[in-house]
Amino acid sequence: MYPCSTAMHLLLRCLRGCGRHSRSRLPRRLRQPLSYMKLILQSLYFNSLTNSDVLFDCVLEPVFWMVEIVTRWFGMVFVFLVVALTSSVVFIAYFCLLPLILRTYSPGWIMWHICYGNWIVVMIVFHYYKAIKTPPGYPPKMKNEVPFVSFCKKCVIPKPARSHHCGICKTCILKMDHHCPWLNNCVGHFNHRYFFSFCVVLTLGCMYCSISGRNLFIDAYSSIDQFRHMDVEKQGVPVTGIGLLIGIVPSESTAGKMVSQPPYTYKDRMFHKSIIYMWVLTSTVSVAVGGLTLWHAILITRGETSIERHINNKEAKRLAKRGRVYRNPFNYGKLNNWKVFLGVEKRSHWLTRVFLPSGHAPYGDGLTWDIYPIKKDMIPV
Repeated sequence: MYPCSTAMHLLLRCLRGCGRHSRSRLPRRLRQPLSYMKLILQSLYFNSLTNSDVLFDCVLEPVFWMVEIVTRWFGMVFVFLVVALTSSVVFIAYFCLLPLILRTYSPGWIMWHICYGNWIVVMIVFHYYKAIKTPPGYPPKMKNEVPFVSFCKKCVIPKPARSHHCGICKTCILKMDHHCPWLNNCVGHFNHRYFFSFCVVLTLGCMYCSISGRNLFIDAYSSIDQFRHMDVEKQGVPVTGIGLLIGIVPSESTAGKMVSQPPYTYKDRMFHKSIIYMWVLTSTVSVAVGGLTLWHAILITRGETSIERHINNKEAKRLAKRGRVYRNPFNYGKLNNWKVFLGVEKRSHWLTRVFLPSGHAPYGDGLTWDIYPIKKDMIPV
């Protein structure tokens, strides 16, 4: 900050000197902007709260603004991509793999693939639709008796605990985790469970397609490679084994007798390419979304969101310098955190609310939270 302060000090001196000599020469129209620039520079120079982080944020403010604009306008494009890619995989599974399964597998394996595959499809469609359409939750705009921990300078409203402002949605979100461009929506208190469940079932579905379709992928890749080589040999000049002087270019009848090629139709070509496309896509998505799902599972176990993870780390480092230990006030214990997150209130809910589609409301209203209820079991299940 010392070089920045020195440079700003010299700039102010130059402006002050220029202003003294040319104040009488400048028209009244230019005096006001010049005075305003001097006031801005003086406010930056004499502000004791200014540091390198503030200047860095000011420099990157146009970049943040562009990212918000692009994310807001391209949200529907991302949603269309998710729907299109998922629909393509489902189409290939039903029209390419299902007939093959019905012809080759035993009745037991056929029932397993049909039941598990349809369950995955229903869970993916349900949770993705609910994650998009369910509002994440917003603090009340009017004054009320709800306790708040801070004040939002952009919304000009009180902020309850665990709520944060979203620059893309232009409003505060209850228990905000992040803004997801693939949902074109914020992930907050009321749709956090739908988002996480969608990530889980999408990972399970992609892993299922990747593992069960591995041998089909290898066969399809080998078939395409084999037929590609056969097409190249067909376009070349075949040579018989008699020698270079006799029969260099055999007749069509002789060539037909020598090489018996199996019929390779357009339908076969599209079938093999579809298998390769599905396997590559599902394998890539299973790794990417699987890592994201694992990260969110760790956060849920600790009773925090993605934003709170950074805040808690900073607070823990600040208290560690003072010899104190930071304790997350919203950590109810590992099992209780999952019960609260999933809305499990009795044993049957593990089936009806976790393994089956359920539109139940989350625990609490997102405005008030219990603090440190670790010793007691919040939901005795």
